[in-house]
Amino acid sequence: MPLNDYSLLKGRPINNRLASGSSPHYQVQVSADGELYRIAINVRSQDGSEVEFLVRSRFEHPIVDGLKAFSEGLHPLESKPGGVALDFIRGNLMQPWELKPLPLSAAGPDNDLNEKIDAYVQRAMSDETALIYAFGVAWGPEEKADRYFGFKPGRGIHDIHFNQGNPAGKYAGDNGPWQDGGLIFEFPDQQQWVAIFLKFQTQAWHSDDVSGGVILPPDPDHPNAPHTPPDRDHIPPLDVPDGLVRIIAAYVNDVRTPEHETVTLLNTADVDVDLTGWQIKDKQKNAMQLSGTIARGATLVVPIIAPVALSNRGGIITLLNAAGVKVHGVSYTREQAAQPGRTIPFQS
Repeated sequence: MPLNDYSLLKGRPINNRLASGSSPHYQVQVSADGELYRIAINVRSQDGSEVEFLVRSRFEHPIVDGLKAFSEGLHPLESKPGGVALDFIRGNLMQPWELKPLPLSAAGPDNDLNEKIDAYVQRAMSDETALIYAFGVAWGPEEKADRYFGFKPGRGIHDIHFNQGNPAGKYAGDNGPWQDGGLIFEFPDQQQWVAIFLKFQTQAWHSDDVSGGVILPPDPDHPNAPHTPPDRDHIPPLDVPDGLVRIIAAYVNDVRTPEHETVTLLNTADVDVDLTGWQIKDKQKNAMQLSGTIARGATLVVPIIAPVALSNRGGIITLLNAAGVKVHGVSYTREQAAQPGRTIPFQS
């Protein structure tokens, strides 16, 4: 079942502690409208394996406009599409092959999770206009003082990571869609947003839309690990959905009325792909059916039909195969859709 108390904390980072110990968490003290909170960021898996991470130093996504509207403080979030709730998969925040494992600490500069997170926390603490947005599970208020920073009442937010795709066992009950954790920094003076996303290697990328549980079998080459998406630069095998067919462009803001919208697909496989039963979904998860065949190595321009609509205010576009498994997904912002008649290109 979904996590309880899924929330967003918005405020100013004012203090920090590097991760250490048997259950290491990078700690951030946050001031939000005069109240104090702590963010606890898990940077090593319970089984001791390295955590997968992604840093977006120029984070562009339609949820940014929604985040600006929140006041400082702790806000409960509904785990559903259309708002600011995070979902790595359904929100098209990344491609699965972008997540890379990294150790908690290692010799040398900028090569471990402590340093990756610390660089942006330190930058935000030194910038009086910077804000941090933490997504996860809220705790407190507690009667006792905070164990790291001493403020009272102790309270804060944790589970700042992927919160679905857990295998059967201890954490399977935490699975759910639209409840992923993450860190987003806003640097207004530089007009820059930065996002940090974390995922445990034991968590499968593909999950059920209702339960958030694992839906694909393990990788046959690694039977003790979850299904492993391929690298971006390698042609995926036909039984692996990720990136087999990719969304490479979208036409979302026509110069005519009523608008004509299209999505351009690329078949990366060395065989033709039958699109019968495949779907395209929009930001609101409205779906339209595809049909026909896309030739090997070819592109296909797909006209968008109702109920799917590509908003000029920013959105997401998702491609699912006939089994309902996500194959590829992209997002675009209000700014990218602002100029009528222009096609938005996407990196694959």
